[in-house]
Amino acid sequence: MSRLWSERVQRFKQNRLGYFSLIVLGLIFFISMSAKWIANDKPLLVYYQQQYYLPILTSYPETTFGGVFETEADYKDPVVQRLIQTHGWMLWPMIRYAANTPNLDLQRSVPSPPSQDNWLGTDDQGRDVLARVLYGLRNALLFSFALSLASAVVGILVGAIQGYYAGWIDLIGQRILEIWSGLPMLFIVMILVSMFSPSIYWLFAIMLFFGWTSLVSLIRAEFLRSRHLDYVRAAKAIGVPNYLIIWRHILPNAITSSLSQLPFLLMANMTALTALDFLGYGLPPETASLGELLLQGKNNLTAPWLACAGFISLALVLALLICVGDAIRDATDPRQL
Repeated sequence: MSRLWSERVQRFKQNRLGYFSLIVLGLIFFISMSAKWIANDKPLLVYYQQQYYLPILTSYPETTFGGVFETEADYKDPVVQRLIQTHGWMLWPMIRYAANTPNLDLQRSVPSPPSQDNWLGTDDQGRDVLARVLYGLRNALLFSFALSLASAVVGILVGAIQGYYAGWIDLIGQRILEIWSGLPMLFIVMILVSMFSPSIYWLFAIMLFFGWTSLVSLIRAEFLRSRHLDYVRAAKAIGVPNYLIIWRHILPNAITSSLSQLPFLLMANMTALTALDFLGYGLPPETASLGELLLQGKNNLTAPWLACAGFISLALVLALLICVGDAIRDATDPRQL
């Protein structure tokens, strides 16, 4: 098994486009996960009176730095900056704006075009677009990855049960799957989400409830084929429990075929989340998202940097996922053995 996987990894590396896409996608993922350290309205590190502080991780009252208020220090306040710089220094992130931090020093109306202070401009609320893109990518990737993983687990479980036991279980399962797959998921999710207060947990649960069917047919077909093989019959003959046969003998072979589908599943979930955000039924309003940025671009046609930032970010990630998925599919193709 280890030799088989090493050969697949080697074939994947030989696909230069897919391998390069995976590296770029990993870099984008790392940068987006580090959004808090790259774009924030708080310093990364404060040195004050021979002590170090981490405002990005801990909230400190203004009195900590010689101020008069017990509330959290506003590090962009000139008074606070002067107090700190008198007895120390501050290390700021590359972008001095968080996802929801407006630029209060703008000299023109919002949305404002790209400038030295806001590299990709600001949105219609004066928030930095580059910071919104970083945080939006982080939210989209984390949400889509978690949803894809949960959908894969449910789909593999249902497909394994259908394919292994076959008979009436498979027949009833297929009829339910046909009905479930025929439902207009996007419209149903929109209706259900509108019935509850905006919540990322409700959105995740509803999208999982209607999006678990992607891998069922593929896993079911693998189990229907494998259940008649000699090693499975031998395991049954010596009294191995069914759950052990499914888990240890058939599933490791069947799951390989579904591995190549995960990038495409991730792409579909990311696209669905962006569409819901664009329509106003996705993540909570104040949460940074690419769909919300595209919506702002539609509402502000005189500010093309809004739509371009959201579209290019989304298109780049989706294109990389397609290339990675194609490379994984070619590497795991049994005809290549």
